[in-house]
Amino acid sequence: MMKRSINKVAVLGSGIMGSRIACHFANIGVEVLLLDIAPKDLSPEEQAKGLTLDNPIVKNRIVNTALQTAVKTNPSPVYTKKALNKIKTGNFDDDMSKIAGYDWVIEVVVENLDIKKKVFEQVEQFRKPGTLITSNTSGIPIHLMAEGRSEDFKSHFCGTHFFNPPRYLKLLEVIPTPHTQPEIVDFLMHYGDKFLGKTTVLCKDTPAFIANRVGVYSIMALLHLVEKLDLTVEEVDKFTGPALGRPKSATFRTSDVVGLDTMIKVAKGLYDNCPDDTAHDLFKLPVYVQKMEENKWLGDKTKQGFYKKTKSADGKTEILALDLKTLEYKPQQKVKSATLEMTKPVENLRDRMKIFAKGKDKAGELFRHSSFGLFEYVSDRIPEISDELYRIDDAMRAGFGWELGPFELWDAVGVKEAIERMEQYGNKAAAWVHEMLDAGNTSFYKVENGVKKYYDIPSKGYKALPGTDEFIILDNLRENKTLWKNSGVSIIDLGDGILNVEFHTKMNTIGGDVISGINKAIDMAEKDYRGLVIGNDGANFSAGANVGMIFMMAVEQEWDELNMAIRTFQNTSMRIRYSSIPVVVAPHNLTLGGGCEFSLHADHVQLSAETYMGLVEFGVGVIPGGGGTKEFALRASDEFKDDQIVQNALKDRFLTIGMAKVSTSGYEAYELGYLQKDKFSISMNRNRLLADAKAKAIELADAGYTKPVQRNDIKVLGKQGLGIVYAGANSMYAGHFISEHDKKISEKLGYVMCGGDLSAPTEVTEQYLLDLEREAFLSLAGERKSLERIQSIITKGKPLRN
Repeated sequence: MMKRSINKVAVLGSGIMGSRIACHFANIGVEVLLLDIAPKDLSPEEQAKGLTLDNPIVKNRIVNTALQTAVKTNPSPVYTKKALNKIKTGNFDDDMSKIAGYDWVIEVVVENLDIKKKVFEQVEQFRKPGTLITSNTSGIPIHLMAEGRSEDFKSHFCGTHFFNPPRYLKLLEVIPTPHTQPEIVDFLMHYGDKFLGKTTVLCKDTPAFIANRVGVYSIMALLHLVEKLDLTVEEVDKFTGPALGRPKSATFRTSDVVGLDTMIKVAKGLYDNCPDDTAHDLFKLPVYVQKMEENKWLGDKTKQGFYKKTKSADGKTEILALDLKTLEYKPQQKVKSATLEMTKPVENLRDRMKIFAKGKDKAGELFRHSSFGLFEYVSDRIPEISDELYRIDDAMRAGFGWELGPFELWDAVGVKEAIERMEQYGNKAAAWVHEMLDAGNTSFYKVENGVKKYYDIPSKGYKALPGTDEFIILDNLRENKTLWKNSGVSIIDLGDGILNVEFHTKMNTIGGDVISGINKAIDMAEKDYRGLVIGNDGANFSAGANVGMIFMMAVEQEWDELNMAIRTFQNTSMRIRYSSIPVVVAPHNLTLGGGCEFSLHADHVQLSAETYMGLVEFGVGVIPGGGGTKEFALRASDEFKDDQIVQNALKDRFLTIGMAKVSTSGYEAYELGYLQKDKFSISMNRNRLLADAKAKAIELADAGYTKPVQRNDIKVLGKQGLGIVYAGANSMYAGHFISEHDKKISEKLGYVMCGGDLSAPTEVTEQYLLDLEREAFLSLAGERKSLERIQSIITKGKPLRN
């Protein structure tokens, strides 16, 4: 890898993509210069103030407004508001010369080749030789933009296509030109992966590159199938959503969110620029889409698209669906499908694909038509858009949120089986697929000795997926490296003396089997290994404790059993902290309740940048009972210095639990107090999380890890703190901000965090606080209001969120 560092990035163009790309670079600590054009006219407000076009406020109005708009969007483009301090704004007229001091210049202006060329001409006047220069274009050929530029410009120029929103969609397509230096391409592939947290996919300079070429084909094929199979908007979205391993927004809802005009633009571009595409006619818009375009029914941006939000006669919000035959909006109809019902109990996505493939209703028929067409299309696109099949899968997973890429889906259905049925539907796989099967190779991917390999078409053999040697993929290790398992966890040998314990319950909730598995893993690690990682490859780290178990024990008034269950949970948290080997917890996405409590007690937390961590037990009418309340009391104690700071520290920790605050990122988890300075690290790329956690466990072991000593010096305020808590709770109740039950929970929480009704500030032990915590939890669990809240959560089947 060439020696190059990125400390400062200039982003040219502050529109929807430019402002959000700037925010994401700021997320990782890079200094950003965000520039845009200066206005040609004054706004009425500027005229009223007597401002002129030369006024800096006016000249930077476009860029500043765009950035402010981006920051106000939900979900936010920044991990924490502090990231905005890294962004400076300016305009092309006054500030373009500043790019001379920047390491990377990214162009994100309007999709017009002439405008882009003018911008690049200006860039070349000021750009320092050797500086990276890239374009975020989604449709203009990359090589055309470099025409007329210097050799140094050309050799350091390529396409870097981010997907919107850049913080959340993981795809970064890197598109070199014939002039781009290979080391520049290698650098961008590595930087995007490790520092920006992206799945970087090397693309050829072909229309729409890889993800949009295949993704828009898939959408356009569905738009035409709707008429052929007589499907409704609701049916298509039900059949092509989570059950299929696709985003909840599925097809039509995604189109509304992204904007129908965006999809139309790409489709028209593909129709015009790919006359020899085997699916050329599918890129022509169906009549009903043409009419929607004429009516400007473009989705959320125009307040209506395939769906429309309205108010019913009684004032309630109602979502209507478009009838594609009449183009009238009607109340959504509930979708029923025998195939979907059969897939519900099947957790393994690949097994669900087999059920879809055999479905005898509309869901099965749509699956076969769309999948068989997709299989033909992607096999025909090699080598046009990619020489390697895995790049197409990577692009679709990272850019469109598919859990299985096209070739992975084909493997799940069965390559040979699918080919036999494809021909019945008028689809035919490319010749190379038949050659692969004739040679005795039955799948596009396989795992050998823990290494995932893909079928390499030129060599007609299998090769290891590049870069995956830097990742730990549990799917590849589970078969041969599992040392112990029960219904809730598997203990897997990661090598180098490090074990991993992964959860595999629904939403990775924590019950007796998970608790048992963690203790077993610590036993094994203490005896024969050097360290332990608690992490998994699931959609979420953990949605918290199994509230159903708590509900049943409380309803049956099995208090001794519930007391023992909570004590065991607490002991497990404490064991994570006080074992004789280092324990690293690796959370990602939802990390709630008990999942958060395990993280609070880890020797180190190696977390994903996208981690939504919180103690949310207030939502079911109890307090954190797995050591979380104790831990916040301990951390408040460590912040005590004088009376004012004592009160503020206690108040801040109390409100974090009492308001069930959930972080919106890994960085915000630190700001909320869930993480401790020097005891956490963040992995930008989720794929690297387990490998980074393992490396940290090794680092701690190599540093001579010693078992910590339990604390007996935790300062609690007793009645001094209780007075503050009770006064605040009563005030909130009197003002009708909280219910009587909320008031009771608040007082119980305060009682534990203040160490009970001690007459004076006192130093207590961790076990003393754990006993208070458990007692308070048990007393609240038996309350009718708490039971009603728990039952509501179980009925809705949703995790607790603030």
